[in-house]
Amino acid sequence: MTELTNIRLDEIDRQLIAALQVDARESAAMLARKLGIARTTVISRLARLEKSKVITGYGVRLGQRVLEGGLQAYVGITLQPRSGKEVLRRLSNMPEVQQLCTVSGEFDFVAWLHAETPERLDQLLDEISAVDGVEKTNTSIILSCKLDRGGRL
Repeated sequence: MTELTNIRLDEIDRQLIAALQVDARESAAMLARKLGIARTTVISRLARLEKSKVITGYGVRLGQRVLEGGLQAYVGITLQPRSGKEVLRRLSNMPEVQQLCTVSGEFDFVAWLHAETPERLDQLLDEISAVDGVEKTNTSIILSCKLDRGGRL
């Protein structure tokens, strides 16, 4: 398997990724027309980008309003030394944890949560704080999303 660090993206790769970020359902033929390249080139480049994990999947992004009545929050999590794997294992079993990232700076992890009610969010935060290895948390509730580029290059 090719490592991500060894991948060099040229301008066509970047244009192809940008086009897919606008519409991931675009056909290879249409992408080829838009980029002025052969359909087989699009197919082979997509295969290379997928194999090398530059593209890790295709999906749907839901708007905040679709998650009716629910709350979303970011939680900065500070860990005790050498507890990352166990905390990751425990948080992976919580379905409300939508995303968990290691970060630099004040926190070790930042989690993106979705809870149906304020009470469930409160309970979830208590559960996270009670995980062995979690030293402290800092929560920011998302009030509204002002900009969402969906991870574009």
